[in-house]
Amino acid sequence: MIARIWHGWTTLENEMAYQTILLNEVIPGIKAKKIPGFRKMEVMKRLVDGEIEFTTVMYFESLENIKSFTGDDYETAYVPDRARAVLKRFEKKAIHKELVEEISID
Repeated sequence: MIARIWHGWTTLENEMAYQTILLNEVIPGIKAKKIPGFRKMEVMKRLVDGEIEFTTVMYFESLENIKSFTGDDYETAYVPDRARAVLKRFEKKAIHKELVEEISID
């Protein structure tokens, strides 16, 4: 399993606008692509130095599955125009890490 990790920052004033676009437009748009091997996505946020930092983690079965989503330049961030409009800044590249072990605590 490969985790695709990305960060974007917005102002306090645009926090809910970005969150709404992400949850109601960007993620449904990604899901609609029916990407082979795309398993799940997590969205997190935190307040840092007066900005809201969003982190997304997408999980894919393989790097080839990620490339079917992004193309050969798989590190390039996927940030639609409506999301860019309310972000203050964002990482231009996503990072990818191999999941070594998933541990559930009963």
